[in-house]
Order: sequence, then structure tokens, then C-alpha cells
Amino acid sequence: MSGLKEGDRAPVFKLMDQDGRTVDMAEHIGKRPVVIYFYPADFTTICTMEARAFREMHEEFQKEGAEVFGISSDDVETHKKFAMEHELPFRLLSDRDKKVRKMFGAEGIGGTPARVTYVIDQSGVVRMVFSSALQGKKHSEEAMKAIKEIKG
Repeated sequence: MSGLKEGDRAPVFKLMDQDGRTVDMAEHIGKRPVVIYFYPADFTTICTMEARAFREMHEEFQKEGAEVFGISSDDVETHKKFAMEHELPFRLLSDRDKKVRKMFGAEGIGGTPARVTYVIDQSGVVRMVFSSALQGKKHSEEAMKAIKEIKG
């Protein structure tokens, strides 16, 4: 998988969240630690486990000053239903044309959507890339470890 690696500058982009609001990542990346996790699809088993794991750790991420964003190619309405059903306190971003996924390199074989989490420090540098298709819950744990390392 080619794409962003530790030490690379994270790109900024704009996507719509589950409420139909445009999120300009230039307002977040380079300002505070950011966790961006790419996942294949809302309402699938492992993606649901992953989202719930991030939900359970959300307060801890906030205490560390970090923001969490989930990204898939699902549309805004699907994200809204998924976020409401699972009481997700963070924003889900809709990458319908997979442009941002490609920008990050969060793709599997043949351009399939991969499950990849990126931790970006407050200066906009990628500090962790964790890729695991089947270990949905581990993404939030690895992200938290990286956030704590950034904070020192």
C-alpha cells in the first residue's frame, strides 16, 4: 500500500459530515492532534465494532486534546443513521468519490476501501499509520497510544 507514511505532512481537504455541514480540515490539521480513521462501510460488523470502540474512548481522546473523524464513501444520510443508531459523538465524513481515501492511500488491493487509521500531530505531521482489516477495535487503542506519545 503506497500512501501517507509516518513523518509525511497530512493533506487538508473538505468533506461533508453526517449533518450535511462542510468540514474544512485546514481548521483542524496543524492546530491540534487529529485522528482520521478510514473504514469500508457503515453498518457492517467490523466497522460497527470499530466505531463503537472510538465512541467508548472519545472522552479520553478529548481529554488529550485530540479530535476524531471517521471517513467512508457512504453518503451523508447513511452516516447520519449510523451515527444516531450507535450514538457516535464524533463526525463521520462522506468521501463519495474516494478522493480523500486516494490522497491518503487508504486503499487495499484493486482500490478497495481499506481500514486505516492516521494520527496527525498538532503541527500537521503524520505520527502513526495503523492498518488492519479485521482488528477494528485495535484502531482506537493504537491511536490513543500514539496521541499519548505525541503529548509526551
